[in-house]
Amino acid sequence: MAETAQSFKIPESLSLEGRVALVTGGSRGIGRAIALLLAERGADVAVNYTANESAAREVCDAIAGLGRRAIAVRCDVSDADSVEAAVKRVVEQLGSLALLVNNAGISIDSLCARAREEDWQRTIDVNLKGAFLCTKAASRQLLKARRHGRVINVSSVIGEMGNAGQAMYASSKAGLLGLTRSLAREFAPRGVTVNAITPGFIETDMTDAGLHGDARDRLLQQIPLARIGGPDDVAEAAAFLAADAGGYITGHALRVNGGLLI
Repeated sequence: MAETAQSFKIPESLSLEGRVALVTGGSRGIGRAIALLLAERGADVAVNYTANESAAREVCDAIAGLGRRAIAVRCDVSDADSVEAAVKRVVEQLGSLALLVNNAGISIDSLCARAREEDWQRTIDVNLKGAFLCTKAASRQLLKARRHGRVINVSSVIGEMGNAGQAMYASSKAGLLGLTRSLAREFAPRGVTVNAITPGFIETDMTDAGLHGDARDRLLQQIPLARIGGPDDVAEAAAFLAADAGGYITGHALRVNGGLLI
């Protein structure tokens, strides 16, 4: 990404120069790709992680290599006190907060008849409650940023179409779409936009276990573009929504799924 950033001047409408972003679940997969691209476009980035500090610091080192500031911030997004402390640290160390990407998520797959209540609760707590708590904690800073303020929620195509064995995950991601639309209405009077991205099947460590052999072939047959997406595909969508170019879009769910759901 560093070579790309040096090879051409970023258009002003896509530049994030001078803005500070917090990316939850930013140490790997989609979150890592988003954090790096936001930095490439000019943002300073707080990289949230839950357990893998070394991975988060590796992302921060890569961001520093792009000439931007970065900090690794540990917090459990499902815990209000932890989230409040994390946001406070971001503002203290980076000076402000204009961009929030609610990417942290988990998937615990099970048929409904066999599902455990604690797995349901944990899925909702991380995927849905976590986005609510992070947005709530960051809201004062986001509203202060006015027309540069952004909330981007990473939902899923599964939240739109459902999937057998993923009732818990689908419910949490569908709830995230309702949260997105409601917050978009709340924040719009101050110029802050709130949008969601609904990725299809993306090559990450969360999805890799089930994407081999015949299962992969069957999936590809369902995707009109005939390929599984990569984290950078989602990152490009997030960077667009974060920039001035996406400033008149709010309450929207941007499908990044190769045509899996049209």
